[in-house]
Amino acid sequence: MASVAGSAPLEERRPDLLSGTPRAHAVDRWIYVFTAALFVVIVLTGFIPDSLQNVAMIKAQQRPPFPLAAHVHAVLMGSFLLLLLTQTVLVATGRTQVHRQLGLVGIVLAPALVVAGFILSPTTYHAVWQGAHFGPPSVQAALTPVVSVLENVLLAQIRIGVLFSLFIGIGIAARGRDAGFHKRMMILATAVALPAAFDRMSWLPTTAPGSMIAPDLYVLLAVSPMLAWDVIRNQGIHRAYWIWLPIYAAASVVVNLLWDTPWWHATARHIMGV
Repeated sequence: MASVAGSAPLEERRPDLLSGTPRAHAVDRWIYVFTAALFVVIVLTGFIPDSLQNVAMIKAQQRPPFPLAAHVHAVLMGSFLLLLLTQTVLVATGRTQVHRQLGLVGIVLAPALVVAGFILSPTTYHAVWQGAHFGPPSVQAALTPVVSVLENVLLAQIRIGVLFSLFIGIGIAARGRDAGFHKRMMILATAVALPAAFDRMSWLPTTAPGSMIAPDLYVLLAVSPMLAWDVIRNQGIHRAYWIWLPIYAAASVVVNLLWDTPWWHATARHIMGV
């Protein structure tokens, strides 16, 4: 039976009950490595084909080159994912001192990633908006519908930036005093950015671009192995999920209610100053 919000999980209340088998201890150590590695696979699966397609279009002069902000954001996101994976491996292999030292890099990298994301969004939007309004007729015809898509995407990007910052901050605040909460929250914070990758997997059943319901549900699927093991192992839901899930669900509801509404399109244009 699930524990109530705020109550200590079984691993904290009854550590003797977690003696288990060597296999169970191995899962305890490596479930977080598996989840971080899964996130890397998801991002690569979503972005590599999309990036290759865009590069081919650039070479064919069918679209402008990537702006510098896109390259910076990609490097920072890749670095953060690799850092998350490295940190989980360090903990799984008992090298906690190195983990703590390397965590300082994450404290710098996380806000840099958020800033880069908020620079990239208007950079991309204005480039498309300019082409849709002042480019040659063929370019205008191609880019005009993209403007509305980017306005919807902006809504999802704002959600990612705000929630990532919030959950990373909560996770960092627990660093050094609650390792169980810290490690879960850092992974859950990263999960909020996964819709961007799922949205690029055209072979997945999806509701996009009509709504973000499907990509949001895929995020829950991505964290489900970690959550399921927590429930099985600790006989309850860790309080990190009780914090993360309601906030993520509420933000998802807001995004999907505002998605593609006239009010949001007008608001997005106001935000972008056009």
